[in-house]
Amino acid sequence: MNKKEKKLAQIAEEVAHCQKCPLYKIAVKSVPGQGSAEARLFFIGEAPGYYEDQSGVPFCGRAGKLLDKMLIIAGLKREDVFIGNMLKHRPPGNRDPRPEEIIACRPFLNRQIAVVSPEIIVTLGRFAMNEFLPEAKISQVHGQFRFVDYNNKEYILFPVYHPAAALRNGNLRETEEEDFKKLKQFLLKLSQTTSAVKKELVSKDDKEKQMSLL
Repeated sequence: MNKKEKKLAQIAEEVAHCQKCPLYKIAVKSVPGQGSAEARLFFIGEAPGYYEDQSGVPFCGRAGKLLDKMLIIAGLKREDVFIGNMLKHRPPGNRDPRPEEIIACRPFLNRQIAVVSPEIIVTLGRFAMNEFLPEAKISQVHGQFRFVDYNNKEYILFPVYHPAAALRNGNLRETEEEDFKKLKQFLLKLSQTTSAVKKELVSKDDKEKQMSLL
């Protein structure tokens, strides 16, 4: 186990014993996150669901199976990325996360992002997206690449719909597939682009404008 893996394991241990909000009282297991400590891509969802709560593994239910299919479309494997959630314990009835719960869990997420140090953060759904783009609407910005500054570091952000939403809405399923195709194309171009050129592809006046690599 290398240093980054040890740090992630320590965070997971702290999550398992966290009592900063009442969710720990009703959760079966904590769901800190899972994946490669060396991942270039960090996926962030909303909160664990029933199956995640039972297993402690993020995105292992129906939405997780769809996410696995989307990863394949993007030319990725689950073991090569890191997957986590805004909340580390399941809200009752899979209700929306509450602001105080997001605040309580935020330090864990921030530390995980800092340890993994990904190049790209993919947000799954509006709650994760609003952590980076508080005023944005997912219907308007999904499938767009942006530079964002988060905790004094710059990342490429790629918001997409939550897989659970795509399961409920067949039209969103098609949209989700198209967005992950864009991600594949972006990764291919990024591998052929120098850091200096990448910077030039974003507006100097507004780093949150859509990137023009695609």
